[in-house]
Amino acid sequence: MSTHQLFTQRKFLPLFITQFFGAFNDNVFKNALSVLIIYRLAEQLNVSGGLLVALASALFIAPFLFFSAIAGQLADKYEKSKLAIGVKVFEVILIGIGVFGFLGDHLYLLMLVIFMLGTHSTFFGPIKYAILPQHLQEKKLLLGNGCIEAGTFLAILMGSIFGGLFILTHHGLIFVSVLMLSVAVIGLIASLFIPRAESFEPDLKVNYHVFTQAWSMLKQTCKAKTIFLSMLGISWFWLIGIVFLTQLPAFSKNDVGVNQQVYTLFLTIFSLGIGVGSLLCSRLLKGKIQVTYIPLAMIGMTLFMLDLFFTSHSIIRLTPSHLMDITQFLSAPRGWHLLFDLFFVSIFCGFYTVPLYALLQIRSNANVRSRTIASNNILNALFMVIGTLFSMVMLSLHFTAAQIILAIGIGNAFLTLFICRLLPYEIIKSLLVCILKPIYRIKVHGLNNFEHAGDQVLIIANHISFIDPFLIAAILPEKITFGVNTLIARKWWARPILPALDLYPIDPTNPMAAKALIHLIRRGKKCVLFPEGRITTTGALMKMYEGPGMIASKSGAKILPICIDGSQYTAFSRLKGKLKLRWFPKITITILEPRIFSDISGLNGRAKRKHESLALYDLMSEMMFKSAKQTSTLFQSLLDASNIYGKKHKIIEDIQRKTIHYQQFIAGCFIFGKVIATKTSTNERVGLLLPNSISAVTTFFGLQA
Repeated sequence: MSTHQLFTQRKFLPLFITQFFGAFNDNVFKNALSVLIIYRLAEQLNVSGGLLVALASALFIAPFLFFSAIAGQLADKYEKSKLAIGVKVFEVILIGIGVFGFLGDHLYLLMLVIFMLGTHSTFFGPIKYAILPQHLQEKKLLLGNGCIEAGTFLAILMGSIFGGLFILTHHGLIFVSVLMLSVAVIGLIASLFIPRAESFEPDLKVNYHVFTQAWSMLKQTCKAKTIFLSMLGISWFWLIGIVFLTQLPAFSKNDVGVNQQVYTLFLTIFSLGIGVGSLLCSRLLKGKIQVTYIPLAMIGMTLFMLDLFFTSHSIIRLTPSHLMDITQFLSAPRGWHLLFDLFFVSIFCGFYTVPLYALLQIRSNANVRSRTIASNNILNALFMVIGTLFSMVMLSLHFTAAQIILAIGIGNAFLTLFICRLLPYEIIKSLLVCILKPIYRIKVHGLNNFEHAGDQVLIIANHISFIDPFLIAAILPEKITFGVNTLIARKWWARPILPALDLYPIDPTNPMAAKALIHLIRRGKKCVLFPEGRITTTGALMKMYEGPGMIASKSGAKILPICIDGSQYTAFSRLKGKLKLRWFPKITITILEPRIFSDISGLNGRAKRKHESLALYDLMSEMMFKSAKQTSTLFQSLLDASNIYGKKHKIIEDIQRKTIHYQQFIAGCFIFGKVIATKTSTNERVGLLLPNSISAVTTFFGLQA
């Protein structure tokens, strides 16, 4: 499904609008209050502006710690669309009170409102993330989360700009007040159109003991390893986010030496990058909720954060006290480099967090999904507090904002090493996808056949190069077990990838090895076998061994044929001297419909094994035929052969021992073809009466040309 199609559905659009304008209003209010405190209220009250701004941020985060447990329980107990309407009504009332506070400079009232706005967001969080899995199919959930994430950060950006730029202008208070009230009303109207999302546990007794219930919920979610790790990953993202957003002003002014216009540009780049990364992730994963790219995203975050630190120190200011504007910054050496780093840090952040949110939603039980999301919000808030305290401690020790970003980058590097050890398959697969797909321009046909094959599946493939297992691992959306000969598994180059690619050593001389693989398939593990047993040395199918046929028959699994074409032209094949090898040929992988072996219960012993082997060979032959170009003309096949074997490859010799190669032959075909075309008409039957010579063959193909 495309993003455009998703936004035309009532199941998504009203929820998106409600969330977008809620996040927008929160940030308009927060930034307007911060600017008002720094430039007006702090001087009037003779207090520290920085302390009041920090207090306002803390008041906004505090409700996530205090009320998330109650919010999660209510979202599980009651119908969620009505809860969303109630929360939005509460927001309209709060904004009205906030407007009164702004117009009257009532600081304490504004502090209360920002605490209550945090409460509003606390109660809406479990509702929105619990509604998504109920309204969207699993294949649309990743895109839905990506759009919500992108929209949220776009709302944060726009809210920050509107709140900060206009509050101190002439009639700015009135403009911001009217804007917030209008947006709150639009959010309320949008919430009225959110479809119903029924409760899965209407009889739930709500526990209003905040801390005991929060601790109980956290302990419960920690029991599910996947959910807990997803929560930790999301919380780490918010720690990075809070550090960047809070330190970006000081980083801009003190480390880079730019004015508030460039700071706004930095904030825009960071927010847009997260939006781009969120949408790009759902596009690359094609709706599959997987953690394939998370290690790669963390590596990218680390590298660009480290480079951001070093780049910021290499930018030369005009004078030590001068702050550069946008024109001066972009014309400065490494100015664009710094923007590039910041953009890609945020892209990888968005790339990193979207699948974690989707995984959290899909893996959590529907009865407790809202409470699981509430537990995640509690953990997120704890990590944001830790990130804020970490920044404050480092600043008190006279570290710069750039050094704080460097410290976070180093911490992310250590966490990346842990993730790579935890998810070795995912890191290798993401590298395979990033390396193999672009350089070999891999084209996959029939991937839906893999999805329809079910659980008990034996995948068989032709074996034409050493990189065939890596190609299959790169294009299939799930982790697959590869059955390999024990002799290959003992090779030095295979040992490091044995656990990561889930290679299953099979000793052909040990009948128990095949038996173990049969049990593995029966338990629902998808396995890949190369029935030929070795890489082809002719370009055609080699001899089939009886083992794969027996495994397919006894496991009762569906047979999924995969045909690989193109890797035989690489240096990793065994066809050197027989084909024209190339560095980066285009590779096509065709997945055919799954098959089931016919019933052979009447046979036994050698006859049964022979029948299984022949049936497998027939299936492989059919696979090769169906995946070949069946619509090519005779002359197009000649041109294809020229590309495969090389233009200088000799192909014809007549009785006079005269030989010609492809280039000469094809040139002759075109010449004869033009001559024949002038002497014949359309649909005319043409007969050839020529001696057994090169000219006879050239004339025949000239007619085809």
